[in-house]
Amino acid sequence: MSWDFFVPVSVGDLVKTGGINQYVVQDVVSPKQLLSYLNRFKAALRSQGPLCILEHFDTAYSVLQHTHSVDMSVKEDTLELLVQVVNSLATSLPTLLLSTSVSEAERKEMLNAVKMSVFLLCKITEYLESDSYRQSIITASGKGGKKTKTGEGLLQWDSKRERVLQALVQLLQLDIRSLWNLSLVEEEFTSCVTCCCYKLLENPTISHVKTKPTRDGIIHLLGVLIKKYNHLLGASVKVILLLQHFEQLSSVFAQAVCVWSTEYGMRAIIGEVIREIGQKSSEELAREGSGVKAFAAFLSELGSLLPELLIPNISVLITHLEGESHTMRVAVCEVLGDILVRVLCGDGLDESGKADRDRFFDTLQEHLHDTHSHVRARVLQVYTRIVNSKALPLCRYSEVMGLAVGRLMDKSINAVKSAIQLLAAFIAHNPYSCKLSSADLKKPLEKEMAKLKEMKNKQKGDTPVAVIKASELWAAMEPELHVTVLKELEHSDDVERKQQQEYEDEVDVEDDDRATAVMIAQYLRVNKYRNAVRLCLKAHSSFPESEMFAALSTLSPETLMNTLALLFKGSEKDAPDLSHNLPPTPQKEGNQEAEDAELKKQEMLVQYLRDTETFALQVERAISVINSMLYWKTTSVVQEAVQFCVTVCEFSVANSLSGVRKMLPLVWSTDSAIKDAVVQAYRHLYLNPLGDTTRMKAQTLVDSLSELMVDASLGTIQCLEEIVQEFFSSGSSLESTVVQVLWERFTGKTETSALYRRAAVLLLGMAARAEREVVLSNLDTLCSVALGEKVTEDFLLARDTIITICNITDHVRQSRGAPFRLPQEHQLFTCLTQAIAEGAMLEDPHWQSFMEQAVRLIYFLAESPDQLCSRLLQRATRLLLDQVAEGEEVNKDGDQTQDASQEFGEQVNCVYLAQLLALCGCVAFWQVSHLERSVSSELRRRRGETEEREEKEKGPSTKAKQTANDSTMEEDLGLVGASAEDTEAELIRKICETELLAEENLLCAFLPLLVKVCSSPGRYSHPQLTTAACLALSQYMMISPSVCEENARLMFTVLERSTLPVVRANAVIALGDLTVRFPNILEPWTQYLYARLSDEVPSVRQTAVTVLTQLVLKDVLKVKGQVSEVAVLLIDPEPHIASLALNFFNELATKDNAIYNLLPDIISRLSDPERGMSSEDFNTIMKQLFSYITKERQTESLVEKLCQRFRTARTERQWCDLAISLSLLSMCERGFKRLQECWECYSDKLTEPGVYQPLLAITAKLRRGAKLQFKSQVDEYEKRLTAVHTRGLENVESPEMDEENQKQGGSSDKTPGHAPLPARGRARSKRGQSKPSVSSRGSDNSFVTPQKTRKSKKPVITFSSEEEEEDEEDAVLTESETPKVTTPIARTSRRARLRN
Repeated sequence: MSWDFFVPVSVGDLVKTGGINQYVVQDVVSPKQLLSYLNRFKAALRSQGPLCILEHFDTAYSVLQHTHSVDMSVKEDTLELLVQVVNSLATSLPTLLLSTSVSEAERKEMLNAVKMSVFLLCKITEYLESDSYRQSIITASGKGGKKTKTGEGLLQWDSKRERVLQALVQLLQLDIRSLWNLSLVEEEFTSCVTCCCYKLLENPTISHVKTKPTRDGIIHLLGVLIKKYNHLLGASVKVILLLQHFEQLSSVFAQAVCVWSTEYGMRAIIGEVIREIGQKSSEELAREGSGVKAFAAFLSELGSLLPELLIPNISVLITHLEGESHTMRVAVCEVLGDILVRVLCGDGLDESGKADRDRFFDTLQEHLHDTHSHVRARVLQVYTRIVNSKALPLCRYSEVMGLAVGRLMDKSINAVKSAIQLLAAFIAHNPYSCKLSSADLKKPLEKEMAKLKEMKNKQKGDTPVAVIKASELWAAMEPELHVTVLKELEHSDDVERKQQQEYEDEVDVEDDDRATAVMIAQYLRVNKYRNAVRLCLKAHSSFPESEMFAALSTLSPETLMNTLALLFKGSEKDAPDLSHNLPPTPQKEGNQEAEDAELKKQEMLVQYLRDTETFALQVERAISVINSMLYWKTTSVVQEAVQFCVTVCEFSVANSLSGVRKMLPLVWSTDSAIKDAVVQAYRHLYLNPLGDTTRMKAQTLVDSLSELMVDASLGTIQCLEEIVQEFFSSGSSLESTVVQVLWERFTGKTETSALYRRAAVLLLGMAARAEREVVLSNLDTLCSVALGEKVTEDFLLARDTIITICNITDHVRQSRGAPFRLPQEHQLFTCLTQAIAEGAMLEDPHWQSFMEQAVRLIYFLAESPDQLCSRLLQRATRLLLDQVAEGEEVNKDGDQTQDASQEFGEQVNCVYLAQLLALCGCVAFWQVSHLERSVSSELRRRRGETEEREEKEKGPSTKAKQTANDSTMEEDLGLVGASAEDTEAELIRKICETELLAEENLLCAFLPLLVKVCSSPGRYSHPQLTTAACLALSQYMMISPSVCEENARLMFTVLERSTLPVVRANAVIALGDLTVRFPNILEPWTQYLYARLSDEVPSVRQTAVTVLTQLVLKDVLKVKGQVSEVAVLLIDPEPHIASLALNFFNELATKDNAIYNLLPDIISRLSDPERGMSSEDFNTIMKQLFSYITKERQTESLVEKLCQRFRTARTERQWCDLAISLSLLSMCERGFKRLQECWECYSDKLTEPGVYQPLLAITAKLRRGAKLQFKSQVDEYEKRLTAVHTRGLENVESPEMDEENQKQGGSSDKTPGHAPLPARGRARSKRGQSKPSVSSRGSDNSFVTPQKTRKSKKPVITFSSEEEEEDEEDAVLTESETPKVTTPIARTSRRARLRN
């Protein structure tokens, strides 16, 4: 073979004249002849094998040239032939490559065949891929049309594409490099294959699951090329280029790099790709747009696949944490998280690994405070994964958890949700004990800390300050001691002898040689060397026979030094019999290992307890914050908070029930997602119990629900009813067993506490809402157990039993049929009346709550309940009178001298009387309710039945007439129905007005007593009696308008002047209800209701704001200036009251212009000097109120109103408050123009800093983001402000303005100091100038700060404690103080209210 095939750069190059011995296509076959030529190609392939491509290359090349004009079948046939050629080459080449006797011609022939077949196969694959992609777009854009024939031909392209890739991989895996000279594969050949691969990767569906075989084939083919054909650098560059343009390739290339690194051992490609990404600057990333997302996704995916291989290159990526692209910051943080979870975790890390781990954790913690919310949220998610994997070091738990709790206050919803998830992970995987609260841990921690301190002190006392060996001390002192010995032995003259004698007299020898030796050693230790030497010499003369001083028989410096050394540090070679004669020498402390080990254990225990306490405190803080999120408006946050509460409860964290109870009211949420989340949470926690048997599951379910109900509020129990009712309505297999367990607990068959018995009977009542027979069939049991002879022992159980029985009544079940009632002789009512009457004569604090529920049940369930209650009142009164009579007899027997004129009030027991009055009030209230609800609805039901019966009796003839006069009959029927309802309502009203309090009615007898007790607090000063009487009187006032009007002044007197907070709170609630029932009567008194908002007792303020919120929001009360008292509560020291006030304004803001209309009046009242409110409090309140002003027109109008009030403000403080109010408005351009127009209203006050600074702040706000023209106006206005503030209005507006006017040619009669204004502005300015004179005449009263209407002070009336009736009359407001009805309030008709 005389020619060589060179892979061309483009397909068309092959038809051009080539170089020497270069193959050139000779004959390009026309499309019409291609089919016959292909048949020859097939025949040659069968006969000659793969080398036939050398002769038929032009045929396949012609298909490429005519690719846009030939049929798809031709392309497919060509592809099939080329695949067969490549497969045949892959099969035949191994034999050739292994052979050693291959000629040059054979090698060249085989090389040309390989290059030709691979070139053709790659090119035709690229063309077919383009056709496939083009056709898929056409098919996708069509709307339900039939697929074309071409489209049908491409349906099998995916499987054919896989065959192409398999053939190429099979061929290129062989060591075909030996076919080239020097085994150097030309770059064009490699590029031909890689270009085909990258072309296939550009397919948008390449990352889909269905194309996984194709994706894997491309990855393996490129892996072969990288490993064997030197494509590593080319692949790394191509990865970066494709990621910039095709975002969907991020996961594909991450998998590819993973395969190339692991299966093909080409780890260097990771470094190349990471280095390319790391070198991208922030500007490049900002320009690339979608490429940033692809790079970030690629890094995240690669980090999850090969975290250990990214560590050497992580320093390149960390530079992106300082860049502007938050997407890249997220990706790098996720890579760090994967490394920490899968590589740098566990206890087996070396020092370098620990350093890297700590550095990475520090980096992540820094980005918990990232400027971008998305980064903060994703870093929190990374930490969640780390905690779930238990890869977070224990020493970082407290710090990271503190940061997570802080992120709960993040502005970003995603960050908040991620923080909640992280905290739930902390609780689920923490190494501490969550079951103990911080309060429970405090005592054990203090105990162990005290023990640790004691151990340290003991060890400190036992250990010497410095443990130094005697030999070391001797070595230190020996030189100086030797000099002293020499001096002492050289004393020879008389003077020195005499001095020596004096020194010897100073140092006395002890009684024995051992004591003397000890003294010598002590002298040496305190550096008294001269005394030691002299005593040693004297001891030798005193104890010549002592073995310790025997060496001094021949006195010399050496012997004296040896003796002193022996005495100080002991002899190393002393015999055992001499050792006891030597003085004690310093010795090292004994072994302290055991004590040190105990001390270390104690330190670890204290540290663990300290960490546990810190963790518990953070958990408690997190629980309190997340519990408050249960009522956020964001659904997803509420769902996360609910899930957190479930997690906390599952792990039995201390105080976990608080969140579970708090989320219970969400079962009433209008958001179905929130409601479903709460229902699922309770079903998971309580209604799917664990246990081996049905009985155990039922007991577990009852235990958990009972625990939830213990000490639960009434609202919690009502919400729980929905959950339990759903359980009993769902037909659960546990239903019957649960009911059985509940009955056993209630009846006492199963021993349990009183609290759990009450919980059991309440749960039975909840079950009765779903199935009435649960309770109805066991009424006798309920009566005998809870309402029988032992009822007085536990009124709480009796009360809860009555609540359970109430669940079978029509009022609870809302039945529309005939009323379900029991006869008066039923055992239930016998037990109830006896328990109420006898309990009234007992001092039990729980009797009243039992009585209220019992009377309610009587009116709900009994036939003729009024008769029953009448007998009940008679019986209770008779028992009280009997008690009074018994008291009188005792008094007569005990004290004959007692005054016989003692009054009834002094003899009766106040508690008994209070309970009787409470019973009267309760009966009166439920009697009215019975008439207006039960009797009225029964009358309507009977009338409806009568009308239906008459309809049926009329027959078909009437129906024909009805059809003829349809409209007239409908009108008549409507009038008849309305007339009947009015008649019924009038009947009920007449009964309430005339019969309920008639003289023959028993209720009438108690009304004078109630009035007397309420109006004579000095005489009847018992708190319980006063409370009961006032509450009962308010219930009597519900009966009729006349009773309400007669006693309204007395009730408001009680509200104003009672010393008992509970009485004032009850009066607020009662008067709120009376305002709803009789608004025209109570409307003039509303100022006294508002006055309770400033009550000194928090509970009264809380009650008042709750009641007034309901009255105002339901349009029962008109919103007036007194609402400023509610605004004051925004800064109440009690957080709950402040939140109620905030809720009031949040709801009021939903009404059109309500707050806007009230603001001027609120500002006037709050800035009144007589109120004395601080400027900080005023600022806080106004900031909240102005946040509701969002419309530009409202802002503009308020600017004008507030500026006009500068004219009528009297004090500097009022000026400052008005200026602060202006600065708090969200000022717009129109509002600023109005502020300029009203310049004259406030310009003379600008010398005050309190006025100038807020107005200056307005200009600073307006300048932000303002347009150039508007900014110049703001600057000019600011200059005017500053000039007037610094030099005064007169100095600014006289000479300078005159000069300016002269320059402009203006006349002297123009007003100085005015900036040019538009015509509209000047007109408004003139109107503003006319207002002062008008206001001075009193016509602008709306802008004047309101004054108190009454000139004289209200007389101070105190409650009297005297006995005389005359003095007691002063306890009621005088007639002059009684407000008059001025404006009647329109109300709905009686019929409409009854219908509602």
